[in-house]
Amino acid sequence: MASALRSEEVVNACIGLSTEIMKIPMKHMWVDYDKEADVLYVTFRKPQRAKKTVELDDDILVRKDRREIVGITILNASSKAREGRQTRQ
Repeated sequence: MASALRSEEVVNACIGLSTEIMKIPMKHMWVDYDKEADVLYVTFRKPQRAKKTVELDDDILVRKDRREIVGITILNASSKAREGRQTRQ
Protein backbone atom coordinates (compact mmCIF):
# COMPACT_ATOMS: atom_id res chain seq x y z
CA MET A 1 0.00 0.00 0.00
CA ALA A 2 2.81 2.46 0.85
CA SER A 3 4.57 1.93 -2.49
CA ALA A 4 1.26 2.38 -4.37
CA LEU A 5 0.70 5.70 -2.59
CA ARG A 6 4.27 6.75 -3.33
CA SER A 7 3.81 5.90 -7.02
CA GLU A 8 0.69 8.05 -7.15
CA GLU A 9 2.56 10.96 -5.54
CA VAL A 10 5.38 10.65 -8.09
CA VAL A 11 2.95 10.48 -11.01
CA ASN A 12 0.98 13.50 -9.76
CA ALA A 13 4.18 15.50 -9.21
CA CYS A 14 5.32 14.68 -12.76
CA ILE A 15 1.97 15.73 -14.20
CA GLY A 16 2.25 19.07 -12.41
CA LEU A 17 5.83 19.41 -13.61
CA SER A 18 4.86 18.68 -17.21
CA THR A 19 2.60 21.74 -17.26
CA GLU A 20 5.53 23.97 -16.32
CA ILE A 21 8.07 22.21 -18.58
CA MET A 22 5.87 22.73 -21.63
CA LYS A 23 6.23 26.51 -21.13
CA ILE A 24 9.99 26.27 -21.78
CA PRO A 25 10.68 26.91 -25.49
CA MET A 26 13.36 24.23 -25.87
CA LYS A 27 13.15 21.13 -28.03
CA HIS A 28 15.04 18.83 -25.62
CA MET A 29 15.73 18.89 -21.90
CA TRP A 30 17.64 16.77 -19.39
CA VAL A 31 17.21 17.33 -15.66
CA ASP A 32 19.50 16.08 -12.89
CA TYR A 33 19.23 16.82 -9.18
CA ASP A 34 22.12 16.23 -6.78
CA LYS A 35 20.33 15.93 -3.44
CA GLU A 36 23.56 15.93 -1.40
CA ALA A 37 24.77 19.17 -2.97
CA ASP A 38 21.20 20.52 -3.42
CA VAL A 39 21.95 21.49 -7.02
CA LEU A 40 19.55 21.20 -9.96
CA TYR A 41 21.07 20.92 -13.42
CA VAL A 42 18.91 21.56 -16.49
CA THR A 43 20.55 20.88 -19.85
CA PHE A 44 19.09 21.82 -23.22
CA ARG A 45 21.82 20.38 -25.44
CA LYS A 46 24.19 17.42 -25.10
CA PRO A 47 27.03 17.87 -25.02
CA GLN A 48 26.48 21.30 -23.55
CA ARG A 49 29.83 22.84 -24.59
CA ALA A 50 29.05 26.13 -22.86
CA LYS A 51 31.47 28.91 -23.71
CA LYS A 52 30.23 31.31 -21.07
CA THR A 53 28.50 31.21 -17.68
CA VAL A 54 26.34 34.13 -16.60
CA GLU A 55 25.68 34.34 -12.87
CA LEU A 56 22.27 35.73 -12.03
CA ASP A 57 21.10 36.76 -8.58
CA ASP A 58 20.41 34.08 -5.98
CA ASP A 59 22.62 31.16 -7.03
CA ILE A 60 21.42 30.73 -10.62
CA LEU A 61 23.98 30.08 -13.35
CA VAL A 62 23.03 30.31 -17.02
CA ARG A 63 25.29 28.34 -19.39
CA LYS A 64 25.60 29.79 -22.88
CA ASP A 65 27.19 28.96 -26.20
CA ARG A 66 27.35 32.34 -27.88
CA ARG A 67 23.76 33.64 -27.60
CA GLU A 68 22.11 30.24 -27.10
CA ILE A 69 21.25 29.03 -23.58
CA VAL A 70 22.49 25.45 -23.32
CA GLY A 71 21.90 24.87 -19.61
CA ILE A 72 20.96 26.27 -16.23
CA THR A 73 22.37 25.36 -12.83
CA ILE A 74 20.35 26.19 -9.72
CA LEU A 75 22.32 26.14 -6.47
CA ASN A 76 20.39 25.62 -3.20
CA ALA A 77 17.53 24.29 -5.32
CA SER A 78 15.34 23.12 -2.43
CA SER A 79 15.17 26.64 -0.99
CA LYS A 80 14.19 27.97 -4.45
CA ALA A 81 11.37 25.43 -4.58
CA ARG A 82 10.08 26.61 -1.20
CA GLU A 83 10.32 30.26 -2.31
CA GLY A 84 8.34 29.44 -5.46
CA ARG A 85 5.57 27.76 -3.47
CA GLN A 86 5.32 30.74 -1.12
CA THR A 87 5.17 33.18 -4.04
CA ARG A 88 2.29 31.25 -5.71
CA GLN A 89 0.18 31.14 -2.54
